[in-house]
Amino acid sequence: VHSGCVAKNNPDAPLDKVCVLSCGISTGMGATLNVAKPKKGMSVAVFGLGAVGLAAAEGARIAGASRIIGIDLNESRANEAKKFGVTEFVNPKDH
Repeated sequence: VHSGCVAKNNPDAPLDKVCVLSCGISTGMGATLNVAKPKKGMSVAVFGLGAVGLAAAEGARIAGASRIIGIDLNESRANEAKKFGVTEFVNPKDH
């Protein structure tokens, strides 16, 4: 296995939580920083605020996006999304 694909975990870490880091976080943040490449001050929309979407929002925040619009059908994700940089939340069912 390539060393870039390995992460050392604390043996006490719950595997059902740690497994999200191996795919969801790197996929979402990588898509934002390496593919979308938002510039400082840009607006970004993220569709779906699960693990991948939250990581994408975090990537947009790190890149300096001024507006990060989180779009999700699940209203309960709005508050958590703010912790990852989402500045506005839209539930499509409301429109």
